[in-house]
Amino acid sequence: MPHDSIKEELIGLLRDSREQASFLGELGVENIALGSSSTQNAAAPPAITAAAEAAIRMAPPANQQPALQVPRRQTSPASPPSADSLFSEAATTAPSLAKSSETLEQIWTDIGECTRCGLCEGRTQVVNTHGNRNARLMFVGEAPGADEDAQGKPFVGRAGQLLTKMIEAMGMKRENVIIGNVNRCRPPGNRQPTLEEAAICRPFLFREIAAIQPEVIVVMGNTALRNLLEEREGISRVRGKFRDFRGIKVMPTFHPAYLLRDPSKKRETWEDLKMVRDFLDGTPSRQD
Repeated sequence: MPHDSIKEELIGLLRDSREQASFLGELGVENIALGSSSTQNAAAPPAITAAAEAAIRMAPPANQQPALQVPRRQTSPASPPSADSLFSEAATTAPSLAKSSETLEQIWTDIGECTRCGLCEGRTQVVNTHGNRNARLMFVGEAPGADEDAQGKPFVGRAGQLLTKMIEAMGMKRENVIIGNVNRCRPPGNRQPTLEEAAICRPFLFREIAAIQPEVIVVMGNTALRNLLEEREGISRVRGKFRDFRGIKVMPTFHPAYLLRDPSKKRETWEDLKMVRDFLDGTPSRQD
């Protein structure tokens, strides 16, 4: 019946609104004007939420109706890697990425006290990938900042603290995932790595991915996007749609450092992370 359809839609809106409120509250975003241009479509206004609350109160007992199902979001078709794929010199249709027999320690030993590019001159130490080596979910950013350079771990500064909250909002813990960067040395003044610097460093990230075999990679920001997927479009255009790279789902989204500068983008980022969460929740672990 039309009334039931409207009621279910309102209940769904309420569920998403509550999830968004929880996430944004975790991130310290407590008062964002719903009427602003950046958030008009991000959350249900109070009137809709109230209507949904009323619909829930009026709903018949659970034994008289099926449990509400959250519809699966449509994702874009997998796009085949280009002929000069970063992962392969083979042409067009590349096979799934085979699991490497390398350990992370072997890869890191190969990296050593790297002097392959000029970034070595200003760094304190090499910052390797860190986290759960059996993780289903991997996050990849651009390069270390000052805090990361000092501590030797990725995403431990302000952006890293925000990333931790994002992970927790997904119902996970930081120790459940693994986190790395395209570049392992801090660029001077936290500038973006050059194309040459990224090209020299990224093969080590690819080797780590082959060894870890994550089921989903969240690429954060333009540098990670372009180096992992060879995507020429900016992150704002491609975020929110799964890409498939040799059997691994890739979700592009905004970098936490950018979210610190523009908190209005946190709502879009939350939508991206919900898609990742729902995919992992609905997919049996490869290790089961």
